[in-house]
Amino acid sequence: MATGCGVPGIMASCTIEQDRDRKMTIMTTGFIPCGAKMPIIGLFAGAVFGGSPWVATSTFFIGIAAVVLSGIMLKKFKAFAGEPAPFVMELPAYHAPSAGNVLRATWERGWSFIKRAGTVILLSTIVLWFLQGYGFTGGAFGPVEDNNSSLLAAAGNAVAWIFYPLGWTGDMAWKATVASFTGLIAKENVVNTFAVLYHYAGELSENGDEIWALVGADFGALTAYSFMIFNLLCAPCFAAMGAIKREMNNGKWTAFAIGYMCAFAYVISLIVYQIGGLIAGTVSFNLWTAAALAALAAMICLLARKGYQGGERSRDLSSIAAAAQ
Repeated sequence: MATGCGVPGIMASCTIEQDRDRKMTIMTTGFIPCGAKMPIIGLFAGAVFGGSPWVATSTFFIGIAAVVLSGIMLKKFKAFAGEPAPFVMELPAYHAPSAGNVLRATWERGWSFIKRAGTVILLSTIVLWFLQGYGFTGGAFGPVEDNNSSLLAAAGNAVAWIFYPLGWTGDMAWKATVASFTGLIAKENVVNTFAVLYHYAGELSENGDEIWALVGADFGALTAYSFMIFNLLCAPCFAAMGAIKREMNNGKWTAFAIGYMCAFAYVISLIVYQIGGLIAGTVSFNLWTAAALAALAAMICLLARKGYQGGERSRDLSSIAAAAQ
């Protein structure tokens, strides 16, 4: 279900009886590439990778692998340990839906998207346009010709250093950073953000082919792939975060779930860029390369080691005590 939208996929986890399995499912469902992430893949597949079909295919495999690997690793910790409960659900008798129900559901979902596109996405685009068009030049506030001098560039540069190890450097660093943050509002915003930052004023297609040349000039292959992986695996949009909060029904678990997704996305992007660049000869060995190798080794060890044995040990001790009596 999450391949269409992460929200119903997260909401569907309510059918899982075991609390630990339900929480783990909620935390990993957002890794699945949903429909809103497809424009990001289409933009970079066309702008940097010459429309290669393997780009989209690989991102789906990475999303599925992230779910599987996260599930295995999380099961090694006490909070998620234990035997998986059998998933048995009684299915109701299915009938063909009535035309009225179909039209009503279609209208509700269509109107929900129209409200979202006409409010959140439109408002965020207007705010982005203002922030990238105005700034302080010569000690005075006003319109700027170069968006590298804009308020948006100043805000992006203030936090862009966090993503330097992922290859987001140079003039594109703040643009990639800003696009990633606006993607938290709605993943479709990433392509629209790049359109605003590259001063494209026309009507933008879904995959943003009108700005392919500009994006391709700023992003290399490894940098583009690192950017894609981070935005595909990091925290989902605000609507999905709201669904996580409703299903978790706990502020700490909600923060942990969102933090885990962002940290996992950062680590995977770091490994791809640093180790991939080291193999390709575009990155020299440095502190972040060592960190990427250490993170990869830690993940392998976590996947290979035995899970939490606390419950089994207590059962063993109980049986020994019973035998002694």
